[in-house]
Amino acid sequence: MYRVVLILGLLVVLYFILRRALQGFKGLGQPERLAPSKDQMVQDPVCLVFVPRGVAVTEDIGGQIYYFCSRSCAHKFQEKLAG
Repeated sequence: MYRVVLILGLLVVLYFILRRALQGFKGLGQPERLAPSKDQMVQDPVCLVFVPRGVAVTEDIGGQIYYFCSRSCAHKFQEKLAG
């Protein structure tokens, strides 16, 4: 009787170990999706400098958000798009 209980206990432990290992393998091929932080560096499309996302000037142009180092770069970018 003790052997049956011991074997069942070992099978339960083995089940949980294998389940956790398979969950780890599922996530290996997928990139991690993290929320963008304010400290993440973004590149200004006009002067090509990198600025922290939290202090960058943001403009929504055509449904896409662009990040700039200053208002003058944002203005130059809009002028370039206009013509």
